[in-house]
Amino acid sequence: MLDPLAVAPSSASQRRWQPLGAIDRRVLGVLAEKAKTTPDIYPLSLNAICTGCNQKSNRAPWMQLEPSDVEESLDRLRALGAVGLIEGYGRVAKYRHYLYEWLGVEKVELAVMTELLLRGDQTTGELRTRAARMESIADLAALRPVVDSLKAKGLVVSLTPEGRGHVVTHALYQPRELEALRAKYQGGGVADMAREEEPATVAPAAVARPAALGAAPTATRSAGGSDGGSAAAMRQDLAELRAQIGQLRGDLDELREGQHRLADEVRTLRDALGG
Repeated sequence: MLDPLAVAPSSASQRRWQPLGAIDRRVLGVLAEKAKTTPDIYPLSLNAICTGCNQKSNRAPWMQLEPSDVEESLDRLRALGAVGLIEGYGRVAKYRHYLYEWLGVEKVELAVMTELLLRGDQTTGELRTRAARMESIADLAALRPVVDSLKAKGLVVSLTPEGRGHVVTHALYQPRELEALRAKYQGGGVADMAREEEPATVAPAAVARPAALGAAPTATRSAGGSDGGSAAAMRQDLAELRAQIGQLRGDLDELREGQHRLADEVRTLRDALGG
């Protein structure tokens, strides 16, 4: 049965995708990932999507979303035509993505976009390895035209110059997030973030928006305003804050992994030279 909230397909020349919040990006990434890696359990239930959003492997930042966070995200994505509700699976509602049409991509392009949605900024070498678990990408030479195609569609942006260690990310960030991410690579933000204290947990408690991300706090909603201080909007804001703190934690973890790899390479080189 057709999803009543799904937006009808538009012409191929018209862009359907738009910037999304962190939770919506994670939900889309999970749906696309599971469709490719575990097709036997796809479409997914709300609980399965929530579990996929919160898993620690192949995710950056780590999130601790509640089913209510995910359900509200699914409602937003359905209204945009990116996700559909599929009936006919008994009493449990199931959801699927419409990303091929919504993004206007092919199979391998979607695998690349999925990894970027799940992990954000990364080198093309990392991206090739990670996306190859979903679609065959033999090497960097095979990945390059895929990335170039996604850049031409406006879906992927470069954060560092092309060449060794080329870092890319997706373009579905909110404008302020993308500006902060570009500043991180252009203004030495990676080193600055490494000096930040690592949060002990990403707990569902009221927290300040991390200054390192360069994002201004969300304006307080007045009780009599048009938003009415809605609980749903406040939950979304809180979840976005948790996600941004998780981004700091993920960046620190990535930095530690890189330091360990470098130390291993130095030891290997020293042994090879007989030192």
